[in-house]
Amino acid sequence: MRWWDIDPVLELERELFPEDAWSRGMFWSELAHARGPEATRRYLVAELDGRIAGYAGLAASGGVGDVQTIAVARDQWGTGLGSRLLTELLRAATAFECAEVLLECRVDNVRAQKLYERFGFEPIGFRRGYYQPGNVDALVLRLTDPATSLNGVQGTEING
Repeated sequence: MRWWDIDPVLELERELFPEDAWSRGMFWSELAHARGPEATRRYLVAELDGRIAGYAGLAASGGVGDVQTIAVARDQWGTGLGSRLLTELLRAATAFECAEVLLECRVDNVRAQKLYERFGFEPIGFRRGYYQPGNVDALVLRLTDPATSLNGVQGTEING
């Protein structure tokens, strides 16, 4: 993901997460840490027919990766795009030498939970009222040794 991707990403963000969408400033802040020798972030977009069909981001610190966001356009649900984005994040976590990867997922997002389960993520707790303003709880998931969950994927172009 680059700065010129922020506007189309924000459009998709607002469509998918109307109550708790990230702001332009949040994406800018994350991208500020995604380049150069001291980078601690990896953000990418998936392009399909000239449009952004998905995006994802990971933060790394102290040997732990944290999936910050993953989103797929509704017309791409069930196509494997979420798996491809998650695979790229796990590759980034491996490159950052993360021994484990954490993420939060809305308790009512069963589709995403099934994706994370297929990759070996396991539930380790809850964050009450994590998603605001809807006051929706988050399920906290952990994957130990992200390198072992990687598998080859092909298809939609993923750009960092």
